[in-house]
Amino acid sequence: MIYKKAILLMMMGVAPLLCWSQYRSINWENLNSASTGLKAIGQLKTASSKDLANSNWSVGCETLDRGYATFENYKPYVGELGVKYARIQSGWATCEKVKGKYEFEWLDKTVDGLAEMKVSPWMVLCYGNPLYKSGEKLGARIFTEEITMKAWLDYVRATVKHFKGRVREWEIWNEPNLGDNVQFAPAYASLLMNTVKVIKEEQPEAIIIGFALSQTPLNFTKEVFELMKSKKQEKILDYLSFHPYVHNPDEANADIDALLALARSYDPEIKLYQGECGSPSALEWGHALNQYPWTEISQAKWNLRRMANDWNRNIRSSIFTMVDLQYPNMLQSFGLIRTNLEHKNIYKRPSFYAVQHMVNLLNASVTPAGPIAHQGSSTREVTVLGLKKDKLFGALLWFSDRIPSDDISWELTDITLSNTSLKQPVYLDLITGRVYEIPKHLFKQIGKDMKFRSLPVWDSPMLIAERGQLDFVAGQDAHQSNMDILGIMDIKK
Repeated sequence: MIYKKAILLMMMGVAPLLCWSQYRSINWENLNSASTGLKAIGQLKTASSKDLANSNWSVGCETLDRGYATFENYKPYVGELGVKYARIQSGWATCEKVKGKYEFEWLDKTVDGLAEMKVSPWMVLCYGNPLYKSGEKLGARIFTEEITMKAWLDYVRATVKHFKGRVREWEIWNEPNLGDNVQFAPAYASLLMNTVKVIKEEQPEAIIIGFALSQTPLNFTKEVFELMKSKKQEKILDYLSFHPYVHNPDEANADIDALLALARSYDPEIKLYQGECGSPSALEWGHALNQYPWTEISQAKWNLRRMANDWNRNIRSSIFTMVDLQYPNMLQSFGLIRTNLEHKNIYKRPSFYAVQHMVNLLNASVTPAGPIAHQGSSTREVTVLGLKKDKLFGALLWFSDRIPSDDISWELTDITLSNTSLKQPVYLDLITGRVYEIPKHLFKQIGKDMKFRSLPVWDSPMLIAERGQLDFVAGQDAHQSNMDILGIMDIKK
């Protein structure tokens, strides 16, 4: 009997450990155990969406209309991230299952749930409806038939009328330059102009976001603008949105600049919105950036580099996506939170913390100061972007010449920043949120420039900043707890 009791006690003790090990975030542990060689002196403070001042950051809460994720399961973590906006999709086929009857209850839960956390939803009016012989999936042909267009516009009017007190920003369709849109630009131009007219009739103060381009196609964009111009409607948009999925996020910058120049040749006031972009955290055989061995570490680096580049260009930016999405052919791995096939949360990926830290760092009080001229000892290309409040107080820097790697190591680099003066600089790793001391013997003011020696640099943004301008908790070892193993909570339920 004593022997049986001992075995039972051992099994009771081992069971929680087995459960814990199953849901551990090994990559997060490895990142927090890695050393830059500098002394950690604190942890960047983070605040929720309720406590942060307004900013331009957004996160993706898409595909709920097709049941690829469950909003209620991850709702609290959207506010914890600190973003002020979330992209959602309306789903015509889900809202109108019987002709002329609209069901918005499922969408109300998402809109109101986001509002509870002080996150403003911006809604994509998108995809067809089989009731009107129009496909409901990404890439389905955009309709031009009069009967289908009328049904679409009735749906748009009903949706805007229902949500106009809670949603102000409307995006029209999603990636209309994909799939079997045999008429492509003419079909989308017609849809766009007709839809804007109805939105403005119901909600004159509405903000209109158009295009939602896959990548940054200039020819398609130009053709749509030309068709709009022929109807004197080339200035009906507030934003042109685009989705720049490129393996090296820094390589998209030239195309983004060209897209803006093209758009402003038609409407000098139009702005860009990076409306959907992110990285997988595993090798995938479908969807964007597939057939490449991504990891949770390279994903975090990718997201930070995309965010830094968007912010530097004063472009509103939305990270795709909040959780892994259960597509019909696979469980996608783009989520900031890892989920399972039951839509349950397992753990926050390193990318969750990376995005959270960037959102909190680049809040409404911080503005871009543009690229900083620099010279360094590394053979690799380094991007350096200035941050300012009243004046320059810091610089983001990273190796930008290659696809983000999953390597957890830094290159000790000498670098001189032009027209930079910091009295007590500290160093921040934006993935872990650790703040490091920079010893006095490793930096020196040389006239208007500042030279740093043996600074650890890698292919993810790090921040040099004036200590007094960085909001962090000092006196800690800066080791972020790995207690956010979300799957444990789901198991207990």
